[in-house]
Amino acid sequence: MATLRLGDIAPDFEAETTLGKIHFHEWLGDSWGVLFSHPADFTPVCTTELGTVANYYPEFVKRNTKVIALSVDGLKSHLEWIKDINETQGTTVNFPIIADEDQKVATLYDMIHPNANDKFTVRSVFIIGADKKIKLTLTYPASTGRNFDELLRVIDSLQLTANYSVATPANWKEGEDVVISPAIPDSEIPTKFPKGFKYIKYYLRTTPQPNK
Repeated sequence: MATLRLGDIAPDFEAETTLGKIHFHEWLGDSWGVLFSHPADFTPVCTTELGTVANYYPEFVKRNTKVIALSVDGLKSHLEWIKDINETQGTTVNFPIIADEDQKVATLYDMIHPNANDKFTVRSVFIIGADKKIKLTLTYPASTGRNFDELLRVIDSLQLTANYSVATPANWKEGEDVVISPAIPDSEIPTKFPKGFKYIKYYLRTTPQPNK
């Protein structure tokens, strides 16, 4: 299938998970979502990743975001592996892991890259908005663990820019100044951004984060 692009509707599916059977779009409801794949159970980098997500779980909840993992291993393997994750990472895995032995979901989301490995999924990440549209895609090689602080930062940016005519500059973090959309004329800025603004260039104007 064609590669999924930003703005596409995230493909719907039904799957068995460690927390029961789900219908993906129904499970998401009106939440944002993060779907991320890992190459295999009982592997070192993946163990640290799923432990990190479990420890960060309250941060995702704060952002009205559900997280769900996937690998092409089976449910029994997942459940055994979770015991290791909880033990070694000092956590409790409290989000579902999809058992995708038939690679149905992995194929739907183009998570298997034959030039990297023709059996296991790469480290794919999809951030999905409450409108079920794909807002971000990332692909990491199997050898590189993901930075979940960055994923939270991206969610903060996506949720902010979905509601205000702003963009977030390089290395932006929650609470810092943002960039006003070039489509907003100077004359409208005082009304739209009552906190004030800084004029740097006609195309570069900044303002304090509007929802803080």
